[in-house]
Amino acid sequence: MALRHALLAALLDAELSGYQLAKAFDLGVANFWHAQPQQLYAELARLEKDGLIAGREVVQEARPNKRMFKVTEAGLAALHGFAASSARPSFIRDDLLVKVQAADHVDAGHLVQQLTERAEFARAKVEVLENLLRTMRGERDEDAFLRHGERIGPYLTCLRGITHERATHEWCERTARILRERKAADAGH
Repeated sequence: MALRHALLAALLDAELSGYQLAKAFDLGVANFWHAQPQQLYAELARLEKDGLIAGREVVQEARPNKRMFKVTEAGLAALHGFAASSARPSFIRDDLLVKVQAADHVDAGHLVQQLTERAEFARAKVEVLENLLRTMRGERDEDAFLRHGERIGPYLTCLRGITHERATHEWCERTARILRERKAADAGH
């Protein structure tokens, strides 16, 4: 998947400015695709140049003008083509896992601290995503929303994000506990 497809998907619901897109991207899309704001703006320029999105200038008083973007028919066709293509399996690329792999040869105290921080980050992310789900479904319960909601794609990706972050939280806490217990046992010998 390319960043362009994530941006096209993020623009499906509404015309957004680059700033609004970065915020929306941060809340929803970031649970499966991470990008820095400068990457987003550079890709928006490429998408517009390629005719996959259309931008328009909005003049604002007492504030800088902004550009608003929306998906074009060509962009929607590109997204259809992407959706029809085979999905590649995902792979974990995480520097913390490399550090844990070396746990027998490095300071476990540093690892425990980093695992604790990552666990807290994951817990906080679950909270953010759960709030986002509540906002998306409004007054409906989840089953009713999933059966009759207008757009369930963002909801389903948030569900996956929650599952991932809960698993990360659990693994980090367990791994930190194991490393602490091993360190205590080694100190006792």
